Amino acid sequence: MIVTRNLHPPRNARLFYRRSFSAEPVSHSPTQSTPPSPPPLPNAQRPRTSRLNPSPRRPGPSRNPYLPHLPPTFGKNQLLPVADSTRMLLESIVSKFNAPIRYAFAYGSGVFEQDGYSSVKKPMIDFVFAVNHASHWHSINMAQFPGHYPLYSRALGSDFVARVQEISPGLWFNTYVPMNDVTIKYGVTTVDNLCSDLLNWDALYLAGRMHKPIRIIKDDPRVRLTQQVNLTSAIRAALLTLPESFSETELFERITSFSYGGDIRMFLPAENRNKVSNIVQKQGPQFKELYYRLVAGLPGVYWKNHCALILQDTSPSARLAHLRKLPSGLLKGFASPPQYPEEAAEYWARLSARPDLATLVQDEIKHIVRYPSAVQTVKGIVSAGVGKSSRYAADKITKWWQASGSGKAQPPSPPSSPESS
Repeated sequence: MIVTRNLHPPRNARLFYRRSFSAEPVSHSPTQSTPPSPPPLPNAQRPRTSRLNPSPRRPGPSRNPYLPHLPPTFGKNQLLPVADSTRMLLESIVSKFNAPIRYAFAYGSGVFEQDGYSSVKKPMIDFVFAVNHASHWHSINMAQFPGHYPLYSRALGSDFVARVQEISPGLWFNTYVPMNDVTIKYGVTTVDNLCSDLLNWDALYLAGRMHKPIRIIKDDPRVRLTQQVNLTSAIRAALLTLPESFSETELFERITSFSYGGDIRMFLPAENRNKVSNIVQKQGPQFKELYYRLVAGLPGVYWKNHCALILQDTSPSARLAHLRKLPSGLLKGFASPPQYPEEAAEYWARLSARPDLATLVQDEIKHIVRYPSAVQTVKGIVSAGVGKSSRYAADKITKWWQASGSGKAQPPSPPSSPESS
């Protein structure tokens, strides 16, 4: 008898082989349990995290995955309060722009009170908008608000506006813009340009304005982080130019003067000579909220909360600690250390012990500010047009004339007064 063998495997075996080599995932039975999670590590094996540098939280789905979340209280000193009516006005103005704004703040006498301004005449409200892509932003904004731009810039298009904006210090200003029954001026920059100036003091144009009280309308964690560095850098530079004991008013005036020291308008009849003191006298509480915690947290500085007197260690070692942490844009102007570490350490030690270090710091800050301020003055003619530029210059000359105290007869003030700082 001939026995025939079944050469084909059973149907169940064929299904097993087919599933084993299939690229599709095999669905598990709902009754099949997932493997248990591993037990937690004991305290001795857990990785240690520094309290000064904690691990960032996981970003949410709508956040930039490369930017860590900041603690809720980080940079709280930057969130300066304003009156509810002012807050609502500022927020309503920014909300009217369809073009995406990543970071926005308002500054100047239209937001915080300053000496030398009439309570009847409303000053121009100044804004700065930081955006991701300048050409794209101006394209959208030009379609929504064509009247904000001069005729020739609309004809040349948003690419032309973006190229002009890129020129140092990296802003394009639209001025004398009526909105919500007030007159505003807004400057547009990129987030990259803003953060670079805050960290390095490339031009000290945006960084200098943000040394003074501002009202943040749209916040961004990257800008808040770099702004905290900018404020600390301003304190360190001021401490290097101040004596062993000084008042809080002297500190605030020294920090405020940084952005005006080399400003070309201060050498022309185009700016109020009492600008620094006018700002500090009326905004003392805002300055203290902005700087007190940062100053008190620096080693070698003693400032009690209810005391207007500040003491600091002025020894060469203390000055060296401040000097080495100044922004790179400031250091490269007067510090060129040798390449070898031993020689570089000796170089920094000699520099920190120089009696004219305060003069070196202030002169270099003036040098940084001088060129961008001159360029931005010329750019203002391009961005505003001849008519608005003439009106703006007339307003500035009027302020200078009033501040100089040249007799009782003063020229009449124009309807609105732009505030550029």
